Amino acid sequence: MEPGGEGGCWFLYYAYGSNLLRERLLLRNPSAALCALARLQDFKLEFGHHQGRTSSVWHGGTATIAQSPGDEVWGIVWKMSTCNLSSLDKQEGVEDGIYVPIEVNVHTQAGKVLTCRSYQMKDYVPGPPSPQYKKVICMGAKQNGLPTGYQEKLEAIETNNYAGPVPIMEEIEASIKGEKINSA
Repeated sequence: MEPGGEGGCWFLYYAYGSNLLRERLLLRNPSAALCALARLQDFKLEFGHHQGRTSSVWHGGTATIAQSPGDEVWGIVWKMSTCNLSSLDKQEGVEDGIYVPIEVNVHTQAGKVLTCRSYQMKDYVPGPPSPQYKKVICMGAKQNGLPTGYQEKLEAIETNNYAGPVPIMEEIEASIKGEKINSA
């Protein structure tokens, strides 16, 4: 199937958190294809708990973007089939009001400006992520070659030292192992 073969059935999604990692995104959204690395100007990366409640999936604060003049966030533009729009919204907790879909204009390394769908947490209390969530973000940044300086910033994020089980992490790791076996 030729990507984009169906006319307007695709959208661009800007990921800056756990969906930087291809295997994480593909768990629920199999149509995603890498489009570009891109920078979101005048925003910064933050972590928080929606309405003060800790994520039951990640056991810590989850990523969001907040307007912040002069700062920048690096992320990935994924091209996705609109058939995955509802699965992506579901993953981001849109129905429960945890994340709100927003439109952002991001700059690719080639200097193009792309208008993408992204998500922003509203009504949150700042709080550190779990080590597992941070690891997925850092793995994704490395996998896709985000700028080294930005990767170092991500590596320096403080976590909440949660050491219990994170089933989704096991799912992601199993998916990565499966790929290695298939490509061996």
